[in-house]
Amino acid sequence: MTNDQRAPADRPRSWPYAAAAYVFAVVMVGTTLPTPLYGLYQEEIGFSSLMVTVIFAVYAAGVIAVLTVAGGVSDVLGRRPVLLAGLGCAAASALCFLFEGGLPLLFAGRVLSGFSAGLFTGTATVAVMELAPRHRRGRASFAATAANMLGLGCGPLLAGLLAEYAPWPLRLPYLVHLGLVAVATCLTLVLPETVRHAGPRPALRPRRPSVPAETRSVFVPAALAAFAGFAMFGLFTSVAPSFMAQTLGVHNLAVSGLVVFLTFASSTVGQASLGGVPAERALPLGCFVLVAGLAAIGGSLLATSLPLLVAGAVVAGVGQGLLFRAGLSAVSARAPADRRGETTSAFFVVAYLGISLPVVGVGALSLALGLRDAGLVFSACAMVLAGSIGVWLLRAVPRRPRTGA
Repeated sequence: MTNDQRAPADRPRSWPYAAAAYVFAVVMVGTTLPTPLYGLYQEEIGFSSLMVTVIFAVYAAGVIAVLTVAGGVSDVLGRRPVLLAGLGCAAASALCFLFEGGLPLLFAGRVLSGFSAGLFTGTATVAVMELAPRHRRGRASFAATAANMLGLGCGPLLAGLLAEYAPWPLRLPYLVHLGLVAVATCLTLVLPETVRHAGPRPALRPRRPSVPAETRSVFVPAALAAFAGFAMFGLFTSVAPSFMAQTLGVHNLAVSGLVVFLTFASSTVGQASLGGVPAERALPLGCFVLVAGLAAIGGSLLATSLPLLVAGAVVAGVGQGLLFRAGLSAVSARAPADRRGETTSAFFVVAYLGISLPVVGVGALSLALGLRDAGLVFSACAMVLAGSIGVWLLRAVPRRPRTGA
């Protein structure tokens, strides 16, 4: 028995489930909003492509720090207080960008954005699944991951459109996001709380995300696959617009934002196409589809072809979606109820290591090789990583002894 008892999600009302997905998406929009704007910041402030990747890595470091220190805090405090804290960080981040006058506020905005994502990734994922009514419970994990991915994709699309076709390109996107955050905050205040304690609430103390023993056999392959998929996302959300401008001659910010959006939207398509495919098959399949997409991305740099880059983004996004949803569903299903938020946060720690570390390497390489050749090196390394993980999963996972579920 556990001291935690969660309020049943078997209520006929669907609005809390939909509202939680909306709130999740809104916060993730803010985390990628600067993606097509980095070139404008470079012109305004003056910094290299390496600094772009460092700024991006600061965001990822903020995510990982929160997940590491407070990954399981929503299992103690409840989902709603943690979601409200994340919304506060998202609003503070937008304000930093609004009043940005140089690198200090740019860094501060990205750190706060990382804090908001760190508070949301595990907590909001679990909240969406717990608030799902009985008739939608089978699709709840898809709703959570789709809200995450579409939110991440809508950030660059929104910022690119506003920066290209509306006034105040470095201000208006954040004003719009502040409005979305205000609506999300009002919805969060009335969301039902899904965490209940039968006895006294456990003491709140920093606790690193850890993986329960009974979950590890599922967690390890799922997290490794997520690392590979998020590495590809790191490339597109940090330096892809610079690649398009410098290598492909694409200077329209709306087009840059659209290409990044397609990557995340394709991830959602990949998640939706999972259907009844078991995780032990979907994970290696996703890795191999990701390899094909990365090959097309590398080919686009060699051939200086925008259509090939778009095709690679779509295929790689589908592969990431397959492996991401399969992995997250498997980890969440195997985790004990009272440690579900903690275990999900640990999964995202590994994923965000993938979104940050390789990207900084691309930035460093670009100083010596240029963005094009650095992108080729990244594509080759990511293909080897994803392909190796796919082969390992294909061989190792089916050999595991089956246990009664």
